[in-house]
This record gives sequence, structure tokens and C-alpha cells, in this order.
Amino acid sequence: MTSDICDALWPDEHRCVPLRELAEVSGLSEAELVELVEYGALAPADTAGGAWVFAVSSVSVARTARRLGEDFALETHAVALLLAYVDRVRELEDELRALHARRAPAT
Repeated sequence: MTSDICDALWPDEHRCVPLRELAEVSGLSEAELVELVEYGALAPADTAGGAWVFAVSSVSVARTARRLGEDFALETHAVALLLAYVDRVRELEDELRALHARRAPAT
């Protein structure tokens, strides 16, 4: 099994992805990714040395951004806003699941 296949099955959470590679795997341009950072939708994991690198989890966010932009023909600023709403919905769903789990079963 190659390293890429292993990463796809069990990604290394501590691995960082350079801006150029994030652009390649997400389908977004480097300029669009920079805009998403400016709008707060993505955050570089490290900016030391002048080159941005991102956590592996940013790949999923960037791919979601590309799909939302294409599916709804949105500008980058609108995609960033929509990503914030998607994150908030996920947080609320997690909170709701936790509340349901704590609720005592009916007898």
C-alpha cells in the first residue's frame, strides 16, 4: 500500500499541507484560498518562513468550499459565510446529540 493510499485511509493529523498542494487537491486557486484565509474560513497552521501551510483537515474545508462555490455559483466571500453557517450547524448538531445522550431513558 502506498503512502498516499494509507493517508487517504488513515490521514496523519499532524501533517501539514502547503498552499500550493492545498490548491491542487481542493480544486481552488491559490488566490481563492488566500481570500478564504482573509475571510476567516481557513487558517494556516504555520506561517513561519513566509510560506503558508495548513493542517490536513483544511483539505476537507477547501473541498467543501469549492463544491459550495460551484453548486451555488457563489463568490468567495459568500462561500466563507456559508462555511461559517455549516460549522455552526455542525456544532449545534453535536450539542443536540450530547443532550440526547445525557437525557435519562424513559421508564
